[in-house]
This record gives sequence, C-alpha cells and structure tokens, in this order.
Amino acid sequence: MKLDNKIENLIFDMGNVIIDIDISLTLKELKSDLSENEFLLADEFMKSELHAAFESGNIDEKEFRNGIRMAFNKDWKDEWIDQVWNTLLLTIPKERIQLLKKLKRGHNLYLLSNTNSIHFKVVEDIFKKDHPEDTFLGLFDQVFLSHEMGLRKPDKKIYEKVVEKIGAKPEQCLFFDDLEENLKAANEVGLQTYLIDHPKALVEYFSNVQ
Repeated sequence: MKLDNKIENLIFDMGNVIIDIDISLTLKELKSDLSENEFLLADEFMKSELHAAFESGNIDEKEFRNGIRMAFNKDWKDEWIDQVWNTLLLTIPKERIQLLKKLKRGHNLYLLSNTNSIHFKVVEDIFKKDHPEDTFLGLFDQVFLSHEMGLRKPDKKIYEKVVEKIGAKPEQCLFFDDLEENLKAANEVGLQTYLIDHPKALVEYFSNVQ
C-alpha cells in the first residue's frame, strides 16, 4: 500500500484511535449506584441530549453534573460524577505516540474529537504520566474539539470547518475514526478516510505504507 501523494494532512479521532476507551466501564460504575430498574437510564445516557449538549459545548461542567443528578434523581457529588465519567479513559499506547512523532516529520497532524472538558483534561494527564517529556497537544499541529467548536461528528459542518481552518482541500486530508457514520460524513465532504476497527489498526496501516 502507498499513501496517496495528494495527502498532506492526517486527521485523527481520539477515542480508540489515539487513546483506548471502554464506555462499558463507565456504565458499570454508573450502575453500581443504581437499581436494576434504572439500568436502562444508564444504557441510554451516551445517546442523551445532555451528553450531546456537553460535547457540543452548549452546557458547562456545572450544568452537566447538575443535569446528571436530575436525570438519575441522585444527589451524587461532583467528584463521584467525574470519577465515573472518566472511568472509560484507559491508556495511550506508546507505539501510537511513536508513530505520530514519525508521521509529523512529513505530514501535518490534526486531532478531531467528539469530547468534553472533563475528559480532555484527564487525557492530558494520562499522556503526561506515560510521556513526561512531551505534551499531548504538542503531537498535533492543531487540535479540534467538539466542545470548543460547538459542533459534533458526524455533522458535515465540523469537517468543513476543519478543512477551512487548516487551509487545505478535502482531498488532501486523510481522516481516521473508529465509527463508520463519522467516516461516511467525512467522505461526503470530500475527505479520504480509513476505519480503525481494532487496537492495532492505525499502526498496521502505516506499517504497510511505503
């Protein structure tokens, strides 16, 4: 396989592309303080309007935590909510960091993630723990976060905004994501895409690129 000569910009999703995540761990923690009759509320939470509003930056951390307390009718403390919310964040494999550093020598690197302020602070802490000599933001030429942009994937507007901000043509960009719906929307805007469907997929893709 050979990387298209037109590709100048590599755009990466964050969850399960750069950092490993497991949403089931957060749901398990959430259910630990719920009755079985309330489990469905937890299972549906990631699809809720509250979650979407937080990822889009339409509400702040305080409003998000209060919204959780109201949604589940619980008096949970802020610290407990944050701990549960961050349980899904795991590790950033060193081989991915090494790959990004290598790629940066010949390409522009960008991060495009549906995320929120609570999660992103912890991602930076996780990275710093394993890679104290670097910064997470330093891996990329520019970082695009949904809660700062007021847009979420797979809204086509977020891809159009990214392309505009980096000053590139869509066909000059290759976007990596673990969700097909996000790739489909990016394709429709003109970006080239690649599905990350297992933990080694990103590293393996570039091991085959000449």
